[in-house]
Amino acid sequence: MSVSRIKSLIIVALVFLNTFFLVIILIDNNADAREARQAIESVCEIFRLNGITINPDSIKSAGDIHMMRTAREVELEADIAQLFLGEFEMTDQSVIYLYENIETGTAEFYSAGDFEVRLHEGVITYTNDARQKVQELLASIQPEKFSFDIHYDETNETVNVISIYDNVKIFNSTIDFVFSGNSLRLVEGRYVTGIETMESGTKISNAGTALLSFLSAIRNGDIDCIEVFSVEAGYLHSVVGSFGDGVIVPVWMVTTNEGRYAVDSASGEIRFI
Repeated sequence: MSVSRIKSLIIVALVFLNTFFLVIILIDNNADAREARQAIESVCEIFRLNGITINPDSIKSAGDIHMMRTAREVELEADIAQLFLGEFEMTDQSVIYLYENIETGTAEFYSAGDFEVRLHEGVITYTNDARQKVQELLASIQPEKFSFDIHYDETNETVNVISIYDNVKIFNSTIDFVFSGNSLRLVEGRYVTGIETMESGTKISNAGTALLSFLSAIRNGDIDCIEVFSVEAGYLHSVVGSFGDGVIVPVWMVTTNEGRYAVDSASGEIRFI
C-alpha cells in the first residue's frame, strides 16, 4: 500500500473520529438543554397552580456570569465632564467631585458612580434624532466591553440608557439624557467603572432556583402579583467602600404586573427596583 494511500486512510479515520465525538457532545448538550427546559416548565407550572401566569419563553439566561469588583475611576469622570462641558474648573475634590464651566454648565460625580451634568441651552443639540446624538456621545466614553441599550421616550424627550458589560445588563447602571426642544439640558444616572474579575466571585444560580425563591416571597405575602412578564439574568451594582469600591452582583430581574424585583443569586434576597 502506498504512503499516500495510508495518509488518506488516516485522514478519513481522524475525520470520522472527530465527527463521532462532535455528535456525542451535541447529544449531551441537547440532553442538558432538554432537562433545563423541563425544569423551567415545571417551575412555571407551579406558578400557574398558585394563580400566577408566566411563560417559559420569557426567561432569558446570560450564560456563566459571576460577581466582580468595581472601582471608581476619577480620570474617566473628568473625561466625561470635559465631553459635556468642554474645559472646566474643579470646585471641589472630596467624595463629591464638582466641575464647572460658566459658559456651558456643571457636573457632579459621587463615589457610588452616580453623576449629574446640567447644561445651558444650546450647548449640545441634535438636528434629526436624539438617539443618534446620544450614541455619538456614548461612543466617546464607553470603555472596552461596554455597550448600551437605548430607549427614547418622545413624550418627555428623554433617552434612557442601560449599561451592558460583556453582553450582560447592569440593571441599575442607567443614564437619562433629557432634552428640551433639540437641546440637551440634563444627563443623570450611574456609570459603573473599573470592573475586574474576582476568582472567588459567586456565580449566578439557575433561573428555577431564583423563581422558587420569588414564589416563596409571594406565598408569604411579601410580594403581590398575578403575572410575571419576564425573567432576565444580569447584574446589580453596589458600593461597599467609602471611596467608591464596589461589586456587580449576579441577579435575576423579575418583571411583574406590580413592578420589577431583583433576586440576588447568592443570598436569595429580593429587592424591589
